[in-house]
Amino acid sequence: MSDAPTLPGEGPAARLAAQRAAHLAQGRKAIQAGHFEDGLTAARAALESAPDNADALYLATVACRYLARFAEAQRYLEELLAVLPEYGRAWQERGHLARAQSAPDAAIAAYARAVRYNPALEASWRAQGDLLLAQGRPAEAEAAHAQGRRIAALPRELVAVMNHLHEGRLLRAEDFCRHYLRARPRDVEGMRLLADIGARLGILDDAEFLLESAVGFAPDNVQVRLDYIQVLRKRQKFAQALAQAEHLYARAPANPLFASHLAIEAMQTGDYARAFALFDAVLERVPGDPATLTSKGHALKTTGAQEAAIASYRAAITAKPDHGDAWYALANLKTLRFAAGERDAMRAQLARGDLAFMDRVHLEFALAKACEDAGEHAEAFAHYERGNDLKRRQTRYDADRMSAELAAQAACATPDLFARNAGHGCPAPDPIFIVGLPRAGSTLLEQILASHSMIDGTLELPDILALAHRLRGRSASASRYPEVLHDLTPEQLEAMGRGYIESTRIHRQGAPFFIDKMPNNFRHIGLIHLILPNAKIIDARRAPLDCCWSGFKQLFAEGQEFTYGLAEIGQYYADYVKLMDHWDTVLPGTVLRVQHEDVLADLEGQVRRMLDFLDLPFDPACLAFHQTNRAVRTASSEQVRRPINTAGVAAWKPYAEQLEPLRVQLAGAAIHCCQ
Repeated sequence: MSDAPTLPGEGPAARLAAQRAAHLAQGRKAIQAGHFEDGLTAARAALESAPDNADALYLATVACRYLARFAEAQRYLEELLAVLPEYGRAWQERGHLARAQSAPDAAIAAYARAVRYNPALEASWRAQGDLLLAQGRPAEAEAAHAQGRRIAALPRELVAVMNHLHEGRLLRAEDFCRHYLRARPRDVEGMRLLADIGARLGILDDAEFLLESAVGFAPDNVQVRLDYIQVLRKRQKFAQALAQAEHLYARAPANPLFASHLAIEAMQTGDYARAFALFDAVLERVPGDPATLTSKGHALKTTGAQEAAIASYRAAITAKPDHGDAWYALANLKTLRFAAGERDAMRAQLARGDLAFMDRVHLEFALAKACEDAGEHAEAFAHYERGNDLKRRQTRYDADRMSAELAAQAACATPDLFARNAGHGCPAPDPIFIVGLPRAGSTLLEQILASHSMIDGTLELPDILALAHRLRGRSASASRYPEVLHDLTPEQLEAMGRGYIESTRIHRQGAPFFIDKMPNNFRHIGLIHLILPNAKIIDARRAPLDCCWSGFKQLFAEGQEFTYGLAEIGQYYADYVKLMDHWDTVLPGTVLRVQHEDVLADLEGQVRRMLDFLDLPFDPACLAFHQTNRAVRTASSEQVRRPINTAGVAAWKPYAEQLEPLRVQLAGAAIHCCQ
């Protein structure tokens, strides 16, 4: 036996992957040539080493359909949709299967879902139009055919970009799109697609620039302007987003879509009276519209009008009983208890086979909360687990990759780095960063401190994360960050700090200090200290099992993918503690740790401790934080409007047995998790 070391790419896993790739290539070639039996054989060979391989399951489904083995095709398809529930081509294949078996209604529904997940599927638009026409629905048929013609008229390169984009291959989509735009730099559709890719990658400044340019080239292109509004909102440039929404509304005030966008942007800028008036105007034109009723409920919740918010959410459910967003909005109030009949109604919706993916996700989390409140802990955990499983498949989060990113921060952020840059950066003392994990009590700390007359509460600001993205450089496979921190000049550090102060000014109301409570900023404390050496940083820490369990129960809008698995969230918590220990070592005294349980036990003592750290005088308003009249947009909005209570302490205990994977992960990191 040879003692030669195994070279990269020569191990058993690499050989299996190469064999699988060869089988897949063989299968595709066979199916394209009409040799469906050979294609099925190749797909099965690929599945032997990877039973959940999406490409192999798709090829097997297609081959079986052409062979008229419909039951077998359906089995492969169900396995594929379990792996990739939002894969447009899989839903297109479901449409083809239903059509082959003379089930036009099921085929129409499947094709409609296919183009919802991937609007570049011309075959789905065309087939949907044909079936609708055959059913005597000419207006709907023409709309579908028009979309198919639009896709067919696009350059093949852009159709390829769209397919890569909507099937999750963002880097390939970016390469294709940039290559296309090099030859056609003013192509508005190409610019719009590249902006979409940038937004999904978190490179929002590039997306904004592209869409701003596209609006200039094609000011009457409604879709470009709608995309521009979305990116401006993500960048929290609410005044600019409002201006764009005003432009659309002015050209067609009777258009419910334009009025809805204007209502949302008015809400973001704090003009709730106008937002409610616009929502009501839309509901006059489109009575019972569930999306508008839900958006209005969100606005009411943000302003503290809980009863009115509940009524609006329930009206949305009455109009559309499977509207998962409204069900979850009720659950996400945290303070509402569902009646037994409402739990049964959610169970009935989840039993449907045709429930849309995100409706199913929302309902799983909502029913879990309802069962938990009713003391039905086994069923509650089952629904939490199913909802998280669905989201984890959708996001495809890589826990080991995240661990490596956080370890790179510690490896790069050395004492020498900070010693060499002492006295550099922007000296402004204005920012107060509250960092940590979500559901660790950061909103409570913000509400307490924002009650102080000298502190403005803002939002979870994206500016530091955006700066980190820019520092990574263009190549996602060879990120320059955080190593690039060693190459930054004093002038660059000061410019970055001043840029942060200027870009966040729009969120302030005139107080000398302001809070940025983006929890994920804990990853970038080294960067923060280099560009803003006088900024204050507070670490909101919560007992591990309570924090992780609360995160697992929460369905986040975006950006917290690590919460969708018990092992994943445990690993992330351990990595977070390890990195915070590193910051304590290399930047002693820079971060104040505030334990959530200590705040609950001694509010005044912890308030005085935080204000001493911030060099601010005591303000009794901080103790009456629940009476502070300000909009709160996080999941804790209703909880922080109530006095201090211990309702969330040890909430994990009824689930101790199911949380074993989490406990193992925390124990492996030597984190004490008994509470």
